[in-house]
Amino acid sequence: MPQALQLAFVLDPLPGLKAYKDSSVAMMREAAARGHAVHAIAREALTWRDGVVAARAQPLELRDGDHDWYTAGAATVQALDAFDAVVMRQDPPFDFEYVTATWLLERAVAGGARVFNDPRAIRDHSEKLAITEFDAFTATTLVARDGDDLQAFIDELGDVVLKPLDGMGGSQIFRVRRDDPNRNVIIETLTHEGARTVMAQRYLPAITDGDKRVLILGGEVVPYALARIPKAGETRGNLAAGGRGVAMPLTAREREIAEALAPVLWARGLMVVGLDVIGGHLTEINVTSPTCFVEIAAQTGFSVAGLFVDKLEQACA
Repeated sequence: MPQALQLAFVLDPLPGLKAYKDSSVAMMREAAARGHAVHAIAREALTWRDGVVAARAQPLELRDGDHDWYTAGAATVQALDAFDAVVMRQDPPFDFEYVTATWLLERAVAGGARVFNDPRAIRDHSEKLAITEFDAFTATTLVARDGDDLQAFIDELGDVVLKPLDGMGGSQIFRVRRDDPNRNVIIETLTHEGARTVMAQRYLPAITDGDKRVLILGGEVVPYALARIPKAGETRGNLAAGGRGVAMPLTAREREIAEALAPVLWARGLMVVGLDVIGGHLTEINVTSPTCFVEIAAQTGFSVAGLFVDKLEQACA
C-alpha cells in the first residue's frame, strides 16, 4: 500500500462541477478511496511572495452521488511544495489569467513542487497547434489569418472545417463548403477581419462515426476511446455540443498514433493527455483538463481514474 499522499487539485469552483460526469471529481474520489488527502485550490487563490508560491487550500471529504458529493473543510494557506503533488485541472478559456497561473505554477515547480500537468508544457502546447509537431498523423491543415489564404484553402479542398485556436467544447467551429454563400462572413468573423489566426482542416466524413477521445495517462495509452457522435444535423461531436458518447476499443490506427505520442508528451511532464482523432487523423492534443474518464469507465469497466492515481502514486514514489 503506497504511503498516503497530500494532493491538491486546482479546480473550477466546486459548486459548478457536475459530479456525475466530471473527470476531476472521478480523480479525487479515487484518490480519497485509497486514503490520500485531497485538497481543492481555486486558480485565483495562487500567490507568490518571497520566492514561495502558496494558495488557500480546502481539505475535501468525498462522497458518492451526484449532489452533496463533498464537504469542504476550513481553508488554510499552504505552500504548494508542501503537497506531494498538485494537479492542474482548471478548464479553459486559455486567457491571460490562465497563462499567469502557469507562470506561478512554474515558479512552484522551481521551488520543489510536483505539478501535473507540467505548467510550462501546458503553456507551450496549444491544444490546436500542437498537432503541427506530429503532422504525419493529421488531415490536411492550414493555420493562417489572411482571408485570401483561407479562401484559397477552401477552393482547393472544397469542404473544410474552420475553428479558432482558443476555443473549447466545439465553440465557433464551422463547416464551410466551396459553394457556401456565407464563407466570406464566416472567415471575417472567425479572424476578426484578419486580426486573429485560425485553423482550417479538411472536412473528415468519418465524423459521423465519432470524434474519438483517446486518453494517455503517464505515458500509458488507455485501451478504450470515447467516440463522441454528433447529433442529427450536426457536424460537431463534442459532448458540450450535444454529441453522444460511445466507448469502444482503440483501432489499430488510434493506438499507433497514441503510442507514438505517449513517450514524447510524458517526457514533457504531461501526465493527462486527451487526443482527438477523427477517421484515423489527429485533430487536437488536449492538455489543460482532458475529460471522458467517467463515460469510458461506466461503459467498459476500465477504471481510468484508477490508472491516473496509479501514475500519480508512481510519480510521487
